Amino acid sequence: MRKLLLAFTAIFIFLAAAQPVLAQTDTPPAGPVYIVQQGDTLWDIAYRFNITFDELVAANPDIDPDFIPVGQQLVIPGLEGISGVLTTEVVALGDTFRSLSRRYQVSTDILQRLNRIVSPTELYAGVSLVVPVTDESAALKGRLSLEAGETMLELAARQNANPWTLANVNETGAPGRTLPKDILYTKNETPEFQASGLPPAFRSIEVSPLPLVQGMTIEITVATPAESLTGTLVDYPLHFLPAADGKQIALQGIHAMLEPGLYPLTLTATLSDDSQQSFEQMVLVASGFYPDDPDLYILDASTIDVEVSDAEFAQVLEITSKVTPKRYWQGLFTSPASLFPNPECYTSPFGNRRTYKTLEGETKLLSFHSGQDFCGGTGLPITAAAPGVVVFAGPLTVRGNATIIDHGWGIFSGYYHQSEILVSVGDQVESGQVIGYVGATGRVTGAHLHWEVWANGIQVNPLTWLKQEFP
Repeated sequence: MRKLLLAFTAIFIFLAAAQPVLAQTDTPPAGPVYIVQQGDTLWDIAYRFNITFDELVAANPDIDPDFIPVGQQLVIPGLEGISGVLTTEVVALGDTFRSLSRRYQVSTDILQRLNRIVSPTELYAGVSLVVPVTDESAALKGRLSLEAGETMLELAARQNANPWTLANVNETGAPGRTLPKDILYTKNETPEFQASGLPPAFRSIEVSPLPLVQGMTIEITVATPAESLTGTLVDYPLHFLPAADGKQIALQGIHAMLEPGLYPLTLTATLSDDSQQSFEQMVLVASGFYPDDPDLYILDASTIDVEVSDAEFAQVLEITSKVTPKRYWQGLFTSPASLFPNPECYTSPFGNRRTYKTLEGETKLLSFHSGQDFCGGTGLPITAAAPGVVVFAGPLTVRGNATIIDHGWGIFSGYYHQSEILVSVGDQVESGQVIGYVGATGRVTGAHLHWEVWANGIQVNPLTWLKQEFP
């Protein structure tokens, strides 16, 4: 076998040496083209590429500066040596300057110039990155990795590929210079793994949506042969559960008051031989742009007492932080106001910043609206949003008469301010089942239903669960 590999190596060296050198021409490379996206303005585009508005207009004399339609092609001046169509890619988990350079066949210098990035460490998951794409440099689709003790020639033979081609597209120099566990890319249509810059133990990591947004539910899907998978997002411990297709999934909320910025996502895979591989990358959390509500004046001052509020929140958090391995729901949640005369009438949305005051005008509490308020008067029937098990049913100071349902996998829903509760702890409920009636108990300014959804101990926008299936 070794003699055969040496013979193949000699043949490949000969073929590589025999290839003709392409003649140099004096023709300057074509300027890169940017395709106008929804919401773009010429001022925004000029700023993005570090040129002036006048320079951009001068390079595109046939356009109307006052109106640029979506899809319009614009030549970007001042980017000598760069050609192709400039497209925007959202940086995924595992992407690095080196992996993106290899995958898109573009030098790291060009990527840094296009995106005005000083240091490669400034690349974060969820950030939009401008990448030039040409017909000759279409993104490579396959990801390969050298195993310990494996040569580039053996890897190429396993993929039915030319080792010199692999070396050239990955800019490694000679095939023998590649290190074990290095991430390589291939034009092979049937690669080992999906193209990314991840360590070999992570065949793929999908985080949706990117960038992360305050108040949203995040789905993290990992394909790995690991015996166990652990991790954290921001400082929340992730709980991975097996999916039907062999992948592992964690659902996690992003707190609505979390300061926008960069936060770490860490994952650790424990393999069958007890060895571990870890991955960490900073991810971007964007603002949810939640507005301020008008000041709320509360009749019962005890419901805005900080000590009372904190103690009650701790009680609810303890209930909603548990993770039941069984998943009770499938598909979309249904509105808990489905039997209301107008189920899509809302009085206050999730996330709005709030100031609670006494009737004398004294500010007692600064907070955010942790759920969705539905219109409706006392006595309207409240229905369960999804199948699950009742884990709390009783009176609370702030939330009034409250019901909390465990839907499994760390997902809970809460129904507050009820006039009457129709279920008890331990009851298994179905979607659409009447569980109580609208009331005005607890911290309220009038009768209404306040509905919450929790994802792994964090309150999230519940309306998302009416429009999007998780997982």
